[in-house]
Amino acid sequence: MRLENKVAIITGGANGIGLEAAKLFAKEGAKVVLADYDEEQGAKQADDLRANGADALFVQVNVADRESVDNMVAKTVNMYGKIDILINNAGITRDAMLTKMTQENFKQVIDVNLTGVFHCTQAVVPYMVENRKGKIVVTSSVSGVYGNVGQTNYAAAKAGVIGMVKSWAKELGRKGINVNAVAPGFTDTAMVQTVPEKVIQQLVATIPLQRLGKPEDIAKAYLYLASDDSNYVTGTVLHVDGGIMM
Repeated sequence: MRLENKVAIITGGANGIGLEAAKLFAKEGAKVVLADYDEEQGAKQADDLRANGADALFVQVNVADRESVDNMVAKTVNMYGKIDILINNAGITRDAMLTKMTQENFKQVIDVNLTGVFHCTQAVVPYMVENRKGKIVVTSSVSGVYGNVGQTNYAAAKAGVIGMVKSWAKELGRKGINVNAVAPGFTDTAMVQTVPEKVIQQLVATIPLQRLGKPEDIAKAYLYLASDDSNYVTGTVLHVDGGIMM
């Protein structure tokens, strides 16, 4: 029960890594807010969590829209009275080679993966400052650290969030708030399952642990950074990537 009575917002909580984190956090005693654009799936997953004894709330949100984010935060505070943990997990891809990437696809990924993190964090921080404590975790990527072919937009956004994390860690540490990033490697989610099997096998061959990551691998890293186990950790990028880029 490492998160007993903590209130945690998890963006992108209806699917994949975010959903796995929501389930894990609930098991560890957290009150979980699944915040996601997918209303049907989000409501279903929140119902399933409650059916299994969890205290869970679904809030539809478009993290790229500040009014939507403010509404999410207000609903959370109205329901639970506080916010202890923010997991900035929501993200999209619109992959293309540089010469073929449209301005619209570049902007879409920046709006969700970078600006969305700014919106959510800025909206939540005042409540954490009031409590003199909080944990903020941002999902980066190995693509944001090392770059990746066909991911100019995604790599730019995921590199950008690392810069924000380090800046926020310096600004907010004196207020009792820890800010860290997780940089997943290639993880077996719906996003990666669209990649041809031959390409997946080539990827796996480059990973020292010889497998893709599992959503629970990333969720456990979120748990560590959201819990009191990491109280002296801030401004860090925790790689959970099987050693792919050592």
